[in-house]
Amino acid sequence: MTLNQAMRASATGLNAERTRMDVISGNIANANSMRTPDQDAYRRQMVLLTSSTEGVQVQQILQDQSPLRAVPEPDHPLADANGYVYFSNVDPVTEMVNLMSASRAYEANVAAFNSAKGMVRAAMQIGRF
Repeated sequence: MTLNQAMRASATGLNAERTRMDVISGNIANANSMRTPDQDAYRRQMVLLTSSTEGVQVQQILQDQSPLRAVPEPDHPLADANGYVYFSNVDPVTEMVNLMSASRAYEANVAAFNSAKGMVRAAMQIGRF
């Protein structure tokens, strides 16, 4: 792998991890949304990454189809006939762990990119006196 290819692979990793962090942030922001009569509650989004010869690619952003969180609140105005209010299927603790993972992966890609950039600079200095 050449240094340019290494920098390109790190750049694709940076883009993929930034996308993951954006999606996770949206999940956290919508964690307490409720189902209303005319709209379903927010469903957790997940980023599907694939590898290629160029690096990492965001293939698709998927919607988690796991069941919504049902909370018994019979007096709530949005409760269904059984007395349940349905909230988003986002678990904030899981999302925070995922956010930390994406952040660390982003930092690792920055370090790899900067390392390759430093090697290119050092190579350009060879023969200069």
